[in-house]
Amino acid sequence: MNSPIYQTVIVGGGFTGLFTALHLAHEHYPRSVILIDRNERFCFKPLLYEYFDNEMDSFQVVPRFSELLKGSGVIFVQDTVQTIDLHRQEVKLASGNSYNYSNLVLALGSVTGYHHIEGANVNAFPFWTQADAIALDRHLRDCLQKAIQTEDIKQRCQLLTVVVVGGGASGVEMAATLADFLPHWYAALGGNPEEIRVILLNHGQKILDGDINDPLRPIAEKELQKRSVAIEIITEAEATAVHPNAVEYKSDGEIKTLTTHTTIWTAGTSIHPLIQELPIPQEHRDHHSRPLVTSTMQLLDFPEVFAGGDCAAVQDSFLPPTAQVAYQQGANIAHNLKALALGEELEPAKVNIRGTLLKLGLNDAAANLFNVFEVVGEPAHLIRQGTYLTLLPTPIHDFKATTEWVDEEIFHHHLDPHDVGKKVVQAVEVVGAGIISVLVGRKLLKMLGDDEEIK
Repeated sequence: MNSPIYQTVIVGGGFTGLFTALHLAHEHYPRSVILIDRNERFCFKPLLYEYFDNEMDSFQVVPRFSELLKGSGVIFVQDTVQTIDLHRQEVKLASGNSYNYSNLVLALGSVTGYHHIEGANVNAFPFWTQADAIALDRHLRDCLQKAIQTEDIKQRCQLLTVVVVGGGASGVEMAATLADFLPHWYAALGGNPEEIRVILLNHGQKILDGDINDPLRPIAEKELQKRSVAIEIITEAEATAVHPNAVEYKSDGEIKTLTTHTTIWTAGTSIHPLIQELPIPQEHRDHHSRPLVTSTMQLLDFPEVFAGGDCAAVQDSFLPPTAQVAYQQGANIAHNLKALALGEELEPAKVNIRGTLLKLGLNDAAANLFNVFEVVGEPAHLIRQGTYLTLLPTPIHDFKATTEWVDEEIFHHHLDPHDVGKKVVQAVEVVGAGIISVLVGRKLLKMLGDDEEIK
């Protein structure tokens, strides 16, 4: 008779997976923990634009898992998961290794969704990982270099035109970022920055429609026109094909073409193939085919398995696929895993949506805090970066202390939850200065010399 396996395996090192592991370490979880991810580095996706445009460094945005988990007791395995056998409680890897588990955490997130659009998966650039950012950076620099060398006006126009497909938050943030720094890059080469074109192609009538950032649409539409080059927004335009040098789209019943050497795909996500393959009946999945989980974050048919983030849906609840939801679910899963190991009562997960943050170019953003304050421009940019700096997952006790400080000092003291009227804040008094001076100061001190391990 085989001895029971008492170890927890976490599949996926995104926000949910990593924060589950870190919180387990912080709470002195009595079982061994294995975190499996195909990549060497964690990707802090909300700040990937800052990495892309050189506002932030790799050690901030894409730190190594080995560094994040140092001293935590969590075992990191860099490998690709091939199969997940829920019945045998086994995870098999591409290397040939396999791990049995007493508890499993599914935190695989989602993948870029191309929606069967012809040529999109081979001719469009995704923007999901560090590798995606590097590939896009090299391609754009190559396009600008070729543009400065050609006298063919038509070819130069193609090289200097970028089409972003998808008018959700990712598309808006990408278009705004490009429209600010591409003209500077091109001018530095001696080119005319006014020749740069950034086009946002949106299927719906409005950008950000149905997105958690929907309340920020008026601000976003206004700010997109203030970039170094104004962004051309084409709505009610359904992409039908992506070619190496053009994007085809359907508008008013006609097929139209945009000539470009650069198409960036931000038009939604799809369920991870490994999650799709799990033996979970359709009635226990949502309309996106994501597995449903209980309020305690457990699969309906396999209570020893927890799931969170983009790859799962909580029963009778709607939560946006954002970082703030994913990292809070990681903490909730860790708490319940420890309770399960100690024979204690599990608790329903609680997620607090504190607001939304939208990047709108270099040193520009919009923030909606508890639907009470709307902050725009550079103050919102500072709040956005300061807030995300508090979430950088190293070390976990600093993360916890700092985010609790934000919650207590800013959200509770300065934002009255009973005041439901929106206020547009144009300066950093009250909100901006307090957050930035303390949070950035703490994080800079941490980066410059405090290598304290997770306790």
